[in-house]
Amino acid sequence: MNRFKKYFGPSTLVTAAFIGPGTLTVCTISGANFGYTLLWVLLFATIATIILQEMTARLGLITQNGLGEAIRSQIANPIAKASAIILVFTAIIVGNAAYEAGNISGAVLGISGIFGTKIPWALFIGVISFGILFIGRVKIIERILIALVILMSVVFIITAILVKPDFSAILSGFFIPSLTDKNQLAILGLIGTTIVPYNLFLHASSVSQKWKKAEDLKDLQKENGVAIGLGGLISMAIVIASAATIFGKGVSGINEMALQLEPLLGSWAKYFLALGLFAAGISSSITAPMAAAYTARGIFGWDSNFRSLRFRAVWIFILMTGTLFSMLGYKPIEVIQVAQVANGILLPIIVFFLIYLCNKRSLLNDYVNKNWQNALAAIVILVSIIIGFRSLNSVFNFL
Repeated sequence: MNRFKKYFGPSTLVTAAFIGPGTLTVCTISGANFGYTLLWVLLFATIATIILQEMTARLGLITQNGLGEAIRSQIANPIAKASAIILVFTAIIVGNAAYEAGNISGAVLGISGIFGTKIPWALFIGVISFGILFIGRVKIIERILIALVILMSVVFIITAILVKPDFSAILSGFFIPSLTDKNQLAILGLIGTTIVPYNLFLHASSVSQKWKKAEDLKDLQKENGVAIGLGGLISMAIVIASAATIFGKGVSGINEMALQLEPLLGSWAKYFLALGLFAAGISSSITAPMAAAYTARGIFGWDSNFRSLRFRAVWIFILMTGTLFSMLGYKPIEVIQVAQVANGILLPIIVFFLIYLCNKRSLLNDYVNKNWQNALAAIVILVSIIIGFRSLNSVFNFL
């Protein structure tokens, strides 16, 4: 049992955070609109997430501090430090507010699919999330998220097998990249829902709760690879199930999304998916504000008290902003898609600072990045910038 527990901890919290309503929705839409052709994006994003989360977890283990603390302490020039703090904090606040709106909208999409839309569900979900965060029982939250990850894994992976997908098309989707004018936003959304910027801060801050010594690094790396790999596998299973069952049919709501689970769950598919969206939305709506508060605490040097007024002010702001935007009447699926694209656009900023810190020998001693880690992280930055610019250009016609 102890050997099994070794593979579940802070990294599983990260996996549970990115397997939220955004992943369910964006992966379903990608499979429905583009079939298996974007599986290469998830393969790339999963490998990149394993590398980036290992970097930030290693930083947290060796320093026993979060990513925010490292940014604040390692930039000596006052102007550069102030600029970095403002840039990172703004990126996290904007990204998490957008992500939170998507989280709450995902929970609304789930619960309204069963009980209808007459009740202001966004406000209801916001109040539930507020209560959980105010109590501050992080260990309980982590256990709930781990259980959710396991349940979602089993259902979607089994479904992806039962639908008898086209394996030659799957192989092509994994290893023959497709980039067109029509799928750019989908690609950026898949990257944004897998490599989540706030997870880098959340992971570094939560590592010290389980791992204490540099000798724990190998175990931490195993946990990271297993947990993040499982998350990537779930995302791929959603795309495969969607591509095999609803390709070309379009997705406008929960009824269409649930069709991919009918081979396994039959008439219960809609209710299971509704419950899954609701649970995933609630869990992610808790982690996004918490990660923003951890970030603020680190970069501003606040005390570590989870119940402090400043810490609570940050997560309350994120939660209220997400709830408000979810209540404005936009379609939940549209809000979720925009949130994932926003994450993809903001990603290069955070990864740049992570690379900088993980190459500082004065901070990590012999545990600095290897060349291949730097190369892959640089590729993540480059891909995000190129696709992000092309996607925005296709919408706003900058050039």
